[in-house]
Amino acid sequence: MAVDSSLSPLGPPACEKDAKALQFIEETTRNANAVQERVLSEILARNAQTEYLKRFKLGGATDRKTFKSKLPVITYEDLQPEIQRIANGDRSPILSAHPISEFLTSSGTSAGERKLMPTIQEELDRRQLLYSLLMPVMNLCVPGLDKGKGLYFLFVKSETKTPGGLLARPVLTSYYKSEHFKTRPYDPYNVYTSPNEAILCPDSFQSMYAQMLCGLLEREKVLRLGAVFASGLLRAIRFLQLNWQQLAEDIRTGTLSSKITDPDLKSCIGGILKPHPELADFMSKQCGNENWDGILTRIWPNTKYLDVIVTGAMAQYIPTLDYYSGGLPMACTMYASSECYFGLNLNPMCKPSEVSYTIMPNMAYFEFLPYEPNLVSGGGESGTRLVDLVDVEVGREYELVITTYAGLHRYRVGDILRVTGFHNSAPQFHFVRRKNVLLSIDSDKTDEAELQLAVDNASKLLKKFSASVVEYTSYADTTTIPGHYVIYWELLVKDSANSESESFDAVMDQCCLTMEESLNSVYRQGRVADNSIGPLEIRVVKNGTFEELMDYAISRGASINQYKVPRCVNFTPIMELLDFRVISKHVSPSLPHWTPERKMRFGKNAEDTMI
Repeated sequence: MAVDSSLSPLGPPACEKDAKALQFIEETTRNANAVQERVLSEILARNAQTEYLKRFKLGGATDRKTFKSKLPVITYEDLQPEIQRIANGDRSPILSAHPISEFLTSSGTSAGERKLMPTIQEELDRRQLLYSLLMPVMNLCVPGLDKGKGLYFLFVKSETKTPGGLLARPVLTSYYKSEHFKTRPYDPYNVYTSPNEAILCPDSFQSMYAQMLCGLLEREKVLRLGAVFASGLLRAIRFLQLNWQQLAEDIRTGTLSSKITDPDLKSCIGGILKPHPELADFMSKQCGNENWDGILTRIWPNTKYLDVIVTGAMAQYIPTLDYYSGGLPMACTMYASSECYFGLNLNPMCKPSEVSYTIMPNMAYFEFLPYEPNLVSGGGESGTRLVDLVDVEVGREYELVITTYAGLHRYRVGDILRVTGFHNSAPQFHFVRRKNVLLSIDSDKTDEAELQLAVDNASKLLKKFSASVVEYTSYADTTTIPGHYVIYWELLVKDSANSESESFDAVMDQCCLTMEESLNSVYRQGRVADNSIGPLEIRVVKNGTFEELMDYAISRGASINQYKVPRCVNFTPIMELLDFRVISKHVSPSLPHWTPERKMRFGKNAEDTMI
């Protein structure tokens, strides 16, 4: 049915359903301030009798002025005692008047463990609403997506329960296991090649194998390729490199590999797989070729774009994706976190460097802490006055602060955003980076303090050789699949004979593993369970290398009085300088320890909590 394009200033909708979605975007962004007032009033009225809000004596007020004058801006650490009580089984209205349905795990506590973000059942409706807006916007940019399917590599991750019996799991695992996803209505514009059984299989190898197999069987129907993060799509490519021969054999014979043992998966794929020798021959020809330039468009020739996040730390994967895809466009569609889903990209086919997300004012109440990256004190914060959603200024950077229906009030998310413009009265933001994050390969986030601790722990192993770490820096190497951390060490060795022994080399390898053991559980899960991060590598450089690094920085205008060794580098000339002076390389010899039931402590006298 033709729909009047005047319903949406964004462009002519593809169908009646899209017209309604686009109209919702227009109305919500046009009335952003009024929507924000309503959202805050609803949150404060609903949660007025919670222990947390009663503590600040709002007296039932739901207006912005009272809210801002009485409630402090907080971080996760401020909420740890309350979260601990909920995790241990306290069901009283501590943060939210609605029952906490589960915890969504997120990386990055000061102790290096996962955060537990409380959520309520209705948040699934809110997330589903944002998801429902993505394809109507994409259909404006790419016509004909109802004529084929999407090959998306989607996975569930490990989950556990707190002592009080609440599930703790990543937000996407929560969504994929929900009825919203499992019983989603048929939408011709949003059909996946992967059956639910493949996505929901808890074994990452079997899940990837089945999803890849299904995508190959329907290769000519695939119009879009995707994963959540760019790193996830590159892992899928690497998986194909390692397993294409077995996949081709399955396709040739119509018999599923014995490596697939999950009963639901075997039953599902068994009903799909039939002998297809021509496809097997095609695969062997394409994948057996050493040149994988443009492999994605050779295997899936009708692919119109890649649907992956390539902003923030994921931007480092753009050149590699360009190589494998033959330069296909990369669409970044939405901006979300475990704490809250924020908004969407209204121009999803723009260049990755130009991606801006429009904040949807109905998702939560948003405030913004002005951020000045050149300020040394205060972590870049410019004063303490928070700015409302509609009052941010184009060109300025802010740290995002949210108040949610689930009970987070004036919570600092830790994302640094730059305002690029407005859609109606709703601002659009470029994601700059996570605050204080040095290294990231996948969903891991390692800050300077954590990296310093890891170096300190590993360097203790050098004492028996009368050696120590003089200086160090790091970078995230994404030229390998999966990517991995590279740490450059300059050593002081009192007796050079010690550093030339085989036992010293073995200890250096052990230093790599010790560093990994010292990193957070998200990193270790990526190494052990998800295979999304490769073994950590230490590269030892010649003595005097870091002095040369300082000389180079000064030659480019740095002040000798204020110069500090960068703890992370990504500038090509600096990396070339470091690599040219490497005298030995060492790699972690085994996997670090990780289990889903990792224990952590909240607060001084808190009981252990499973996450």
